[in-house]
Amino acid sequence: MNVEELVRDALREQAAEQSPARPGFADRVLAFRRRRRTRRIAAAAVATAAVLAVAVGVPMLDSGRGTDVRPADVVPKTEVNAHPDQSPPRELISAGNTRLAAYFVPKTVRKTADTAVHERTYWLLDQKTGRYEKTTKWSWVAVAPGMKTAAVLEQDLPASRIGLLDLTTGKVARWIPVDHPVGGLAFSRDGRKLVATTYGENPDLLVKTEGSDDWGQAWTSSRTGFHVLDVASGKGAWTEVKLAGDSDDPMGGTFLNTRQDFALTDDGRHVWSGHPMGDIGKQFYDFTGKEVPAPAGDKHLSWYVDAGKSPDGRLVAGDFAGEKWKTSSWVLDATTGKKTEVHGQQLLAWVGNTSLIAWDIAKGGKNEFHQRLVLVTIGSDKVVPLSGFRKGNDGDAGRWEPVFAEG
Repeated sequence: MNVEELVRDALREQAAEQSPARPGFADRVLAFRRRRRTRRIAAAAVATAAVLAVAVGVPMLDSGRGTDVRPADVVPKTEVNAHPDQSPPRELISAGNTRLAAYFVPKTVRKTADTAVHERTYWLLDQKTGRYEKTTKWSWVAVAPGMKTAAVLEQDLPASRIGLLDLTTGKVARWIPVDHPVGGLAFSRDGRKLVATTYGENPDLLVKTEGSDDWGQAWTSSRTGFHVLDVASGKGAWTEVKLAGDSDDPMGGTFLNTRQDFALTDDGRHVWSGHPMGDIGKQFYDFTGKEVPAPAGDKHLSWYVDAGKSPDGRLVAGDFAGEKWKTSSWVLDATTGKKTEVHGQQLLAWVGNTSLIAWDIAKGGKNEFHQRLVLVTIGSDKVVPLSGFRKGNDGDAGRWEPVFAEG
């Protein structure tokens, strides 16, 4: 059963019982989705032990172009800056043209007796020293390709202006005022456009879960739409995207994470976002706000898999697999959906068109949350550690989250 079916069934049961969903339900559903990628680890371990053998070659995804078979021990030569003794990292981590541009540590900060905010503290790469430096100025940082500029939001969300931060000087070169407050930012693949997701309230607001001391998402999203801005001029337009309503839906059709940001498709022609209750788990819009079918090359995207599409657009990073190896993920052909398995527990960023940076546990590890950054390659058994291991479990304080960019 997939997560959409899980949510629908749960909502139907709650509607039949005439009792509303508890405020933490959305978080529990998303936690299930995150765990789904890793819970098969233990079961897969037995199968893995029985299939230990030296791989000779793995067919590459083909998109109808034939089969490319390469020796499994061949990893494309690429410059790697790794610090497997550092977690969080202090010095530059990179592979090929992909860099760890920043990382952040989230923290829950109480605001009132019944509300709190999920705040981020960022460490940005100082390109002069090659070290990561802490900043408390920004609630959101999106790094443009080339790593010369970052789009930033100040601490109180939603924000009434967007800063364009010069990453060489550390100073804001320009502010872009907006007439609808913004809670999230993302650059286009070429860095020329910026999509800013607008909200009526702070998308990182948390509320007390009924009957416990836990914090969870508010039930109803305050997302209002998006700005698409030209980075060079700062000009653009706001587009409203209303939350759908459905009289048959006990939640009024508004089941959306409180933070559900938009992004631009690789060709820059549409915006899209995840939709936990949608039929395909995501929605696409044109710049007028009209919902459109998923473009052919984007129908296999997963909004919760950070790596997205390969630079050449042929492949899509997918969900946890755990079949051939104890921890692994799927990579899909963007056109046909054909799958191949690659090492890595969670795929985070592409390095060229055949390698990726991923979270992964140690070989033989039993704790699914004891993860480090690694470099993996399609068709290869080689896994290159890039960082030290994160401490704690999912959601624990102090666990750092990476921000990658091409540079």
